[in-house]
Amino acid sequence: MQKARALLSSPVIMVAAAFAIRIFYLLVVLNGRPVPAGNRYVIGGELGSIAAALATGHGFSSPLSTESGPTAWSTPVFPLLLAACFKLFGVFSLRASVAIRLLDVLFSSLTSYPIALLGRRLFGDAVGTAAGWFWALFPNAIFFSVVWVWDTSLAALLLSLCVLATYAMEERPDGKTWFGYGALWGVATLVNAALLVVFPGSVLFAAAKLRKRGLSWFRLPAVAVIGLGLALVPWIARNQLVFHGQVFVRSNFGLELWLGNNPEVPVSWSWWLHPTESGKEREEFLRLGEVGYMREKKIAAIQFIKTHPGDTVRFQYHRFMETWTGFGEPFLDIWRGAGATLRAELALNYALTVLMLLGLAGARRSLSLASLPLLNVIVVFPVVYYVTHTTPRYRHPIDPIIVLLAAYALVSGGRYLNGRIALRRLDRQAAAGLQPAD
Repeated sequence: MQKARALLSSPVIMVAAAFAIRIFYLLVVLNGRPVPAGNRYVIGGELGSIAAALATGHGFSSPLSTESGPTAWSTPVFPLLLAACFKLFGVFSLRASVAIRLLDVLFSSLTSYPIALLGRRLFGDAVGTAAGWFWALFPNAIFFSVVWVWDTSLAALLLSLCVLATYAMEERPDGKTWFGYGALWGVATLVNAALLVVFPGSVLFAAAKLRKRGLSWFRLPAVAVIGLGLALVPWIARNQLVFHGQVFVRSNFGLELWLGNNPEVPVSWSWWLHPTESGKEREEFLRLGEVGYMREKKIAAIQFIKTHPGDTVRFQYHRFMETWTGFGEPFLDIWRGAGATLRAELALNYALTVLMLLGLAGARRSLSLASLPLLNVIVVFPVVYYVTHTTPRYRHPIDPIIVLLAAYALVSGGRYLNGRIALRRLDRQAAAGLQPAD
């Protein structure tokens, strides 16, 4: 029994189980829907087009599957990984598709490890074990790692590592470690630029912990900022040179803002107006160039927001709901006409959010200020998607923290129920005039 418990509580076993589950699902998907060679949408979309340009010697360029010159549509890490797969196995080939999905599966599986360690560090062994297995079995983590060729799974892994490192930094008050901490955040940003918004709150928390211990609370965080900056400098310098000082990390904010804020938006965003879907928009992109097109869309979006404040608030409400429930429409409206599968998905999404909120409230009581890095992730990361547009995939980088908090709520709830059951048993024994059992 002890050996079985040790195995179940081992993060290595969790990672292995997660990998096996995802490989099984990958086999099911490939058997049911083989990925056709040349299908750019299912092999990375815009990132696949950039990777194809890299693999064929055209540099970091052309996000819309037609030659359009240099791009900063995406940060560089995932397109480079995908380009390596294309180079080894063929551009948009089935073998390349399988290779990049295997990498995504590996990234998603490995995420069980830092989540288990973080749970143990903050809440104890039971929560760490529950969180690691929860992630291994989490449907969204299984689905996105297999179906979506994107930076989604790698971003979730890196954010988990960054949050775990944030809690550990006070134990390593040396410059090299803090420089590496900042560099880790820099690599995470080069995978998914949205992760950068979590860094300020994280480094401030780590600095406050140093100050509480009477250590150098300014110098070491400054070293972390330098580490972050040096990791980003080559990419930013490239963008500044190529786009003549008009782009820093990414170029496509104007388009994303406009897709969620224009007269044709029905509820959340107008996906059919994306240049990958609309021939008219693609032609406009090619005519104006990437920077000019993004600037035009940003101006149009801001003008719409200024002149349609009511619609803007309505869109943001639906995006908030979609972030936390997976759907922008009210619960009952979906439930009435839904089949069993959709109802199960809806129930899981709502249950996960409720458990996350309960876990966050419990963490605030048990950890006090030490809960702030978790709150920082949950509150700060999604804000840009409330403003632009969202899908459940966009939230996925913070899903490991959501799963951790949900696991904490479940374990705490189980402990509470066990305590209540034990008290009732003692009350019944007392009422019957029996002595409590040892």
